[in-house]
Amino acid sequence: MSRIGKMPVSIPAGVTVTVADDNTVTVKGPKGTLTQKFSNEINFQQEAGVISVTRNGDAKLQRSLHGLTRSLLHNMVVGVTEGFTKSLEIQGVGYRAAKQGKKLVLTVGYSHPVEIEEPAGLTIDVPAPNKIVVGGTDKQLVGQLAADIRSVRAPEPYHGKGIRYEGEYIAIKEGKTGKK
Repeated sequence: MSRIGKMPVSIPAGVTVTVADDNTVTVKGPKGTLTQKFSNEINFQQEAGVISVTRNGDAKLQRSLHGLTRSLLHNMVVGVTEGFTKSLEIQGVGYRAAKQGKKLVLTVGYSHPVEIEEPAGLTIDVPAPNKIVVGGTDKQLVGQLAADIRSVRAPEPYHGKGIRYEGEYIAIKEGKTGKK
């Protein structure tokens, strides 16, 4: 039995969860609404402020979907109540970020500034020229946008310059040595 899948998902006050007949789950909360369709191999039981996730049988597919489905449902509930954020930091001389309307403008060593449009449902904040905070209700979309921003100039291993996640460790390599 899946250890994660066995744990019930508690539903806080102000959040409504509806499960349709085709296993489409809709979660509404103070920060928005999220909808996702799950496999028919998984069942949902809702009672007194908690949802339990169970599986129909013990096949490999059902076992693999059990914990995944519970985690995705939990992330939906957390997303509409608290939201998710991912912080990035920019390191390098002259490297900086700025927000112009709904666009993030990155100056990271290219001959032109790189502009990234803010997608619907997500927010990009620039509290400092070397810090970017991506936020939203959908954990997967927040992580994907943060990864896309990081890929504009991934940190290089010799000086550590580039865009990295906050707290990410970059192993610095030793450079070439001169001939003696």
